[in-house]
Amino acid sequence: MKSKLLVIALLMVMTQLLLAQKTELVVYKVIDTTKLTLKVFYPDAGKFSGKRPAFIFYFGGGWVSRSLSQFETQAQYFAGRGMVCFIADYRVGKFNHATPFDCVMDAKSAIRFVKKNADKYGIDPDKVVASGGSAGGHLAAATALINAYNDKNDDLAISPGPCALVLFNPVIDNGPGGYGYERIGDQYKQFSPLHNIVKGAPPTIVFLGENDDLIPIQTMRNYKKEMENVGSRCDLFLYPGQKHGFFNQPKFKNNTMYEADLFLSSLGYLKGKPEVKKTEE
Repeated sequence: MKSKLLVIALLMVMTQLLLAQKTELVVYKVIDTTKLTLKVFYPDAGKFSGKRPAFIFYFGGGWVSRSLSQFETQAQYFAGRGMVCFIADYRVGKFNHATPFDCVMDAKSAIRFVKKNADKYGIDPDKVVASGGSAGGHLAAATALINAYNDKNDDLAISPGPCALVLFNPVIDNGPGGYGYERIGDQYKQFSPLHNIVKGAPPTIVFLGENDDLIPIQTMRNYKKEMENVGSRCDLFLYPGQKHGFFNQPKFKNNTMYEADLFLSSLGYLKGKPEVKKTEE
């Protein structure tokens, strides 16, 4: 009962935040007749002043399907905490005949667009956070770690690299035996985040269900170990009994937002205590 009441309270807070927020849909990239958009969630200008951190979300779906509403709750919450949040659309296989490599190009284009228009959106280009779930988590990590797959029409003088990562059961191993290898092949050596961790990799927080049938726990532990080997922070949260995509459940949206809030506060991107409380798991 207590958990249900906390979830209801969370939903009420989210509704209040949404009513107070301004949203906008902008086109960040055009490929032939395809227009790719960013849904922007602005914080309350009367409450937050100065340059604000940016938070960019990429939906999951195996680089094939599209779910633009997947991270709306998180975007609303973190906009309410003073960040300018963006939900990025990108080409996918089902609708655009796109390859996973096209998806990485679009993910990088989105960050470059946000940084190029930092003044317009009132953001600090040195405080850009990338996030995503599953294949979207791969894209977020790829913007930070993968040097290949840049759109020649982008302003390549602008780095697509974020300053921090918030990853939800991310696809980070595309090598033999890893997710998507049958589509990636030998290009995994320059496509797979796990195989491209280098010194300077941004601080990262990862959420994973222990019963995830796509992302083995050991793979994620290996990722954490490699990050720490190059001197980078990687906080790993494991959720007993939970499967792939568990973070979409209301209770776990709450709990993962709470931990992500603490993580971003520790980096100096947020101030004050989280405005959500953890529920019983």
